[in-house]
Amino acid sequence: MNDKNEKAYEKVIEHIKNEIWQGTLKRGERLPPERELADSLGVSRNSVREAIRTLGLMGFVSSMQGAGNFVTCDIQQNMSESLRMMLLLGETNYLQICQLRCGLETENARLAAERILPKQVARLQELVCLMREETNPQKASAYDQEFHRLLCEASGNRLIKSLFGAMLSTFNDFISTMYQRIAEEPEQFEALHTAHEQLVDALAGHNADMAIQAIWRHFEVVEDSIRKSKIL
Repeated sequence: MNDKNEKAYEKVIEHIKNEIWQGTLKRGERLPPERELADSLGVSRNSVREAIRTLGLMGFVSSMQGAGNFVTCDIQQNMSESLRMMLLLGETNYLQICQLRCGLETENARLAAERILPKQVARLQELVCLMREETNPQKASAYDQEFHRLLCEASGNRLIKSLFGAMLSTFNDFISTMYQRIAEEPEQFEALHTAHEQLVDALAGHNADMAIQAIWRHFEVVEDSIRKSKIL
């Protein structure tokens, strides 16, 4: 791509971003047709297409066959793809993702202790029991994933939810594998269950400090298992 085309492509991106910023374009609204954008900005349709493709990869625009291009806010998809590529390229690893999760879930626990609803506490208590009773590690892992998704919802923070969702979509297979490995170590498995139970008790009592301590104990078990598995 030469400098002229690159500037044209960037010009389209900046125009669309400014329209969103000013409120002229809102989430769910359709962008002007490619030809109209090209004519109004004095660029080629190829430049418009490249700009829209880039904004699509960023999660800000989605294309529907025969319907056009629409403003979206699927940041989670963008982050998920970026995280997956970082893993494939060796720019990060599962240990670092686990440490980031610990940071996010610490804040989830603190916020959830203030905001959690009785029905959410009841479901978390149910999931804790299901995890203890389930003998199939894969099914138990699915309960564990639901547990942490619900904790994230209870925090009420949409940005954390997006970050967390992006990690989980990449991390779920690994979580399932690690859960099964932890299940093979009775002492670690008991520590993991206990941490879940202590977290629910803390949330039910709206005790943020106890909730944070329980999350830290939970991730100490997970991180220790990651290190022992040598999948860093």
